[in-house]
Amino acid sequence: MAGPLVGLRVIEMGGIGPGPFCAMMLADMGAEVIRIERRLAQESTAFDDMKRNVVDRGRKSIALDMKQQGAAEVVLALIENADALIEGFRPGVMERLGLSPEQCWQRNPRLVYGRMTGWGQEGPLSTCAGHDLNYIALSGALHAMGSADRPPMPPLHLVGDMGGGAMMLAFGLVCALLETRTSGKGQVVDAAICDGAASLSTMYYGMLAQGQWTTSREENLLDGGAHFYGCYACADGKYISIAPIEPQFYQQLIELCQLDPVLFKAQWAKQRWAELRQAMAEVFATRSRDEWVQLLEGTDVCFAPVLDFHEAPLHPHNIARGTFVEIDGVLQPAPAPRFSRTPGVAGCVAPHDDTAGLLANLGVSPERISQWAQDGLFGSRQGASCEAQSGGR
Repeated sequence: MAGPLVGLRVIEMGGIGPGPFCAMMLADMGAEVIRIERRLAQESTAFDDMKRNVVDRGRKSIALDMKQQGAAEVVLALIENADALIEGFRPGVMERLGLSPEQCWQRNPRLVYGRMTGWGQEGPLSTCAGHDLNYIALSGALHAMGSADRPPMPPLHLVGDMGGGAMMLAFGLVCALLETRTSGKGQVVDAAICDGAASLSTMYYGMLAQGQWTTSREENLLDGGAHFYGCYACADGKYISIAPIEPQFYQQLIELCQLDPVLFKAQWAKQRWAELRQAMAEVFATRSRDEWVQLLEGTDVCFAPVLDFHEAPLHPHNIARGTFVEIDGVLQPAPAPRFSRTPGVAGCVAPHDDTAGLLANLGVSPERISQWAQDGLFGSRQGASCEAQSGGR
């Protein structure tokens, strides 16, 4: 494996959502990530099905029955030689398992302890159930999304789980690991999705304070209110996006699309945005998406066709950059961002490794491994391996 994080070892407590995506990002960048599945291997899905969960790529994996007495000791043995841990349970669960930060630091004082939750480790809602949509609702971000005459539209789970959660946790872990080089001490990274989504909204709170943003949807520059920043339907029912905010780009749009220069002159007259949006919609509805691509793509109009998940990997720009890779027959995004000297690599989604063998390679004594096996803590499963890939299609 290559990547800027080679030499870093991370223990991932198996879960769903942002925690695994954070672990994938670290693994893509070269970290050795050991995923601890909380279920026995025989209860898992077949490898042929599991390998398509591409977010699990690039990790080693062991099956450990965390309900069994003594399971925490196995995790602590792994932590002894780890740099960081990722867990995404409700507050208090790791403590009940015997894996609190303090207990882990007794074995490894340098451990960076990453905690991924929706509401955070403390606060009135910290112990309540929730999902991505709830967290971004509390941050203020959700209210700004969608049409003015409809309820706010869920923006997939990119703003909350992936952006405000996984990426913030990855950033926090790397920050803490850099600090540990100086202090020699670990610390907890409390990554709450509601905090992260609020942080992602910083620019909008700033614009609100400056009187450049309103809390009404489709009245602002970046929420679909401006006729020159949004998506339009084409004659074939497909869509295009335009975003010529700068006046010179806006002027090129007028010229290439042969828009009425008098009607569209007042770019920043907000009171006319609705009228101009309707006029622009009528123009874009006269040609197919491919016809608009032929006319506008590659210009300074700030244009792109709106592609679906099948179409995006086939676009020439994505092909040229190797934005997508194919592993085990599954097309998936390549690691990002890119590094000139130590590029990341997308690994495969592997079956569970031989648990005893993995522990032995990590320096655990044969006696301890044998005892844990006799106690029924392990489950293992063998399967085909695959080669990690970093290139494009």
